[in-house]
Amino acid sequence: MSLTGTPFLYLTVVLSVVALILPLVLWSRMRGPRPLRAVARVLMLLFAQGTAVTLVFVLVNNQNNLYDNWADLLGTGNHVQQAADLGRDGTGGIAVKQLPKVRQAFSAAQGPGMRAAGGVRVTQLRGRVSGVNAEVYVWLPPQYGEPAYRHTRFPVVELLPGYPGSAKAWFGSMKTHEQLLPLMRSGQVAPFILVAPRTNLLAGVDTGCANVPGQVNADTWLSIDVPKMVTDNFRAQPAPQGWAVAGYSAGAHCAVKLAVAHPDRYRAAVSMSGYNDPIGERNSLAAQTPALRAANNPYLLLRKAAEPPRIALYLSGESGDGYQAGMALESVAKAPTTVRVVFLPRSAGGHTMALWRPQVDGVFRWLTLQMGQSHAKGRDTSVAGGTTPPSPSTGGSTHAALASGTASRAGAARKP
Repeated sequence: MSLTGTPFLYLTVVLSVVALILPLVLWSRMRGPRPLRAVARVLMLLFAQGTAVTLVFVLVNNQNNLYDNWADLLGTGNHVQQAADLGRDGTGGIAVKQLPKVRQAFSAAQGPGMRAAGGVRVTQLRGRVSGVNAEVYVWLPPQYGEPAYRHTRFPVVELLPGYPGSAKAWFGSMKTHEQLLPLMRSGQVAPFILVAPRTNLLAGVDTGCANVPGQVNADTWLSIDVPKMVTDNFRAQPAPQGWAVAGYSAGAHCAVKLAVAHPDRYRAAVSMSGYNDPIGERNSLAAQTPALRAANNPYLLLRKAAEPPRIALYLSGESGDGYQAGMALESVAKAPTTVRVVFLPRSAGGHTMALWRPQVDGVFRWLTLQMGQSHAKGRDTSVAGGTTPPSPSTGGSTHAALASGTASRAGAARKP
């Protein structure tokens, strides 16, 4: 039975009701020795508490798409078949453009929100370069199937969830495709292809979107294998001009890191409540060693770049949760790199979907402009209610250290 399926939800509801009724019906009708009756009553109370906790967990998980399946929840999932040393560029010397085309079979994705706005499709991709074998979700814009656009290639946005988190969250909890459908039809937002690959590749750890020989090649999975599959199967624009990457929380860190490290693969990146130093996520694989931390810190990569990358970065967050990271990047960015930092007040929400979901509209208007698709109509492209203060916030040394990459693991605790 699926962890996120309706049958399991209904089962937990039924069990919770039964667990509530049992003590009311049987409490005074117990027969036998007193110790036996006491044990039976304790078991009924534990059963009631256990089913209640399970129901709450299922509701929260379905709302936030934290765990996709039982393997993710139990920490038994492993989507890495091999993790060879692929070198600095993540290709292992393979001429990626010369590889045979990847032909994939797609099916209708299941779960909350998956059938809305024309439906989301899913495929199981075996990455030829990365050695990762995992699912990838794809949503096509309304124009994709129209005769007038049959020769048109569409821009792509790769969507990355937080940790723990499911790629399906962008279509379930975030309702991204439902929000964008009317905006694309009216011409206010470009008709982007949305691609959400699995990022939870190893049990119990966040890959940090890093290549770690012998463990995982998450960077190559996201920036080479997934884009190649998309361009081989859909009318997608080529990289880098036609590609952007967006994420929230740990996915926000990944999005910026991928764009800064690979300006030949992405033109723009969006970060919502992200961080620069991988140690910002306590379970990050990319924070294992100082060398890995430095190699996967977009602030350090941007500061040390021999030539500023031609990318556009959009970073939003509250003080102490994304804002300082954005200001740090802005402080070291040089043309042609552009950085837009949006400050969100505490009243906008916490480190939750409630904060990120309303930003979808503004984020995709900004992407439309930055990627040269059209001039968005209507509102300004900034996040509603978000402004950039005239000077950096002084939200505390811990937050500043996380932004620049000088934090210690002990001082790097983040919000849940």
